[in-house]
Amino acid sequence: MQIPVIDLAPYLEFSGELPSRDGEEFDSNLKNLCSEVSRTLKETGALLVKDPRCTAEDNDRFLDMMEKYFEMPDDFKRRQERPHLHYQVRLFLTLYVVRLRSGQNEAWCAKLDMRGISVIISFLPSQKFVVGVTPEGVEVPRSLVDAEMQEKLRSMPKEFQPSTPSGPDPKWRYMWRVGPRPSDTRFKELNSEPVIPEGFPEWQETMDSWGYKMISAIEAVAEMAAVGFGLQKDAFTSLMKQGPHLLAPTGSDLRRHGKIGTVFAGYHYDLNFLTIHGRSRFPGLNIWLRNGQKVEVKVPVGCLLIQTGKEIEWLTAGECIAGMHEVVVTDRTIDAMKLASEQNRSLWRVSSTLFAHIASDAVLKPLSHFADSPLASKYPAMCAGEFVEQELAVINLKGNKGEA
Repeated sequence: MQIPVIDLAPYLEFSGELPSRDGEEFDSNLKNLCSEVSRTLKETGALLVKDPRCTAEDNDRFLDMMEKYFEMPDDFKRRQERPHLHYQVRLFLTLYVVRLRSGQNEAWCAKLDMRGISVIISFLPSQKFVVGVTPEGVEVPRSLVDAEMQEKLRSMPKEFQPSTPSGPDPKWRYMWRVGPRPSDTRFKELNSEPVIPEGFPEWQETMDSWGYKMISAIEAVAEMAAVGFGLQKDAFTSLMKQGPHLLAPTGSDLRRHGKIGTVFAGYHYDLNFLTIHGRSRFPGLNIWLRNGQKVEVKVPVGCLLIQTGKEIEWLTAGECIAGMHEVVVTDRTIDAMKLASEQNRSLWRVSSTLFAHIASDAVLKPLSHFADSPLASKYPAMCAGEFVEQELAVINLKGNKGEA
């Protein structure tokens, strides 16, 4: 299946983001385009878009800088670590001790030996709320520690099953906050200050420029999806204002980890609202459609890939489902590596990933007519920041409680 490419230019012209040729009203063609956006997000959990404000040159400039950064020695990169912001470890252990002392879930507690706890601790910092760098070998995919998910994966047809990771993901990740943060918030650790590495004078301008452009693309898609779903145009974007958006590129060293079948990002979903990627120079991203079909994504030059996260699932009462995905070394990755070697280019696989969020203090609940859905009770109202903390703290309890 080919994921359709949506050209955002007609909508941007109408909304005033681009000069309008005709100044025409919101006509049936634009309505149909919005309906295609919402339908595609619902059916596939992914969308390819072409935004004239986000050029291939912009993406290349960003990738060039990140390749240069990831090629730096490990001890240099570790200077940008901020382990004290891995607050989710504290949340989890607090919850675990409380449950253990209260006698709740005794069977679950009994299954957790010290090795299991250490695996979970290594998993928790993988979430997307830590500024600075996260080294390779730290992020552990949910599919490796979630017993219920593992059972579901075994029931899939063989050809649709994800690759099985052997341990933590062998990739680095850099977290960079994009956009304004609230001056008064209950969730200060979700809104931490950015970290700038030494020796990269272009860092802040490059990160902010590419980050703001990708957020602008997400905002346009969010408005179009809202119209397509029969909501007010700003139903989603009004909740995104001052959200803890993070530009979070990953770097994977293909010289060391370029063996076919290597899992760089194990099977998982994103807990944020929408995730957007620029085109990587090395293929390897697989997604799962709502019908369970596994699809290798091919992002055309000059296009962006958008994926649904858990927050949009919440707001639509499951009309959109958080999209499952993985990144694996494939035959196409190997072909791209050979070409890069011949052209003396970097063999670091960089993803220009940005996580767009609902604002931490905004209320996350099914919107408008989605509140009447028979599934709405699965998505109770709560602050988005509370939802994030809940995901971070209890993600390994869901084998007993079922998916949210």
